[in-house]
Amino acid sequence: MNDYLVIIPTYNEIENVREMALALHQAAPWADILFVDDNSPDGTGRLLDQMADTDRRIHVLHREQKQGLGRAYIAGFQWALARNYEFIGEMDCDFSHNPNDLVKFRDAAREADLVLGTRYKGGIRVINWPLSRLILSKGAAHYVNAISGMPFTDPTGGFKCFRRAVLETIELDRIKSNGYSFQIEMTHHAWMHGFQVAEVPITFEERRSGSSKMSGAIVKEALWMVWKLLFQSHLRRRAPTTPHPRSIAAKKNPA
Repeated sequence: MNDYLVIIPTYNEIENVREMALALHQAAPWADILFVDDNSPDGTGRLLDQMADTDRRIHVLHREQKQGLGRAYIAGFQWALARNYEFIGEMDCDFSHNPNDLVKFRDAAREADLVLGTRYKGGIRVINWPLSRLILSKGAAHYVNAISGMPFTDPTGGFKCFRRAVLETIELDRIKSNGYSFQIEMTHHAWMHGFQVAEVPITFEERRSGSSKMSGAIVKEALWMVWKLLFQSHLRRRAPTTPHPRSIAAKKNPA
């Protein structure tokens, strides 16, 4: 078993899963994959089982019904923590996230507890998005920064890598959000706990096939989540000055 796991939620992704697994393992042969399938009616789950039968780096977690992106990732995190993975990543199955960028994540994770893929640091790297979608995404990032105090350029992004210690520290059973708000909430908890967060530049490309999971409900949830996090942190808008005891920063610079 490798020490790096990439969690990929799926719902009606039968057109993408085989190609994604091949591309990911070509770019990162040192990574295992956990597909979390929400009982896809198009047969994605059955195809994933066939793939797992022929490649022990591929694992499948079947869930009975579609409950949202956040719930899929929480289930995947819990599955990973029950095993010996040190690095636990997230990415989409639709090729909007480039598997070749996983090398950057592995390198950055040597110096950070949470690595965020960013579309916006040092410029805008988004392909095939309408201007309205780009404005929504950039506006959401500024909104999150202004209210929460988090200094990250792409807080709604879903291409990430957590060190095990971060996920073991966050109370995963208390994370109830989905969509963009899930990504914001997880990053905020890691940041507020004093873990070291790094950003690496990625290029985001609109999905090649299938339909987008974006909805108005997802946007509304994210708008409210930022305020919830602010009040949960007692209006504090700064990370602790002392790193978490299990942070890579604390291990490098013990008191």
